Amino acid sequence: MRSKTTTEFRGSCHCGATGFLYRCEEVAAQWSIRACQCSFCRAHDALSTSDPGASIEFLASDPERLQRYRFGLRTADFLLCRECGIYLGAVIETPKGRFGIINVHALTESPQDLAGVAPISYDEEDSTGRISRREERWARVLAVP
Repeated sequence: MRSKTTTEFRGSCHCGATGFLYRCEEVAAQWSIRACQCSFCRAHDALSTSDPGASIEFLASDPERLQRYRFGLRTADFLLCRECGIYLGAVIETPKGRFGIINVHALTESPQDLAGVAPISYDEEDSTGRISRREERWARVLAVP
């Protein structure tokens, strides 16, 4: 029986002030990559991924450089670099824990075998449904400045 291997992927904003470590057992070809169709994600050309078996550590050389932004149903903090404006990912904190996604475009090295992109809309979700989906599908967040 083969043991699973955890792979670490690093991400960063353009200026290097903020970033993340994404650790997962899935190979990039198995990632669920979503192109959310909300105005925020379209404006940032965001491609999100997460895995409930993965973990994320968001990083900042100075916590003041990490900008949190809430919009829509206001259920999650979308994390941007205050210096260069790059969108890194999002975090939600619930009674079940802290969960997040990363923006694939912020990876410092893009994996060669990335899975295909699926356009998706969450417009029909209410806040309860949105929180439940995120608790089930997003990665565990170990740190956020």
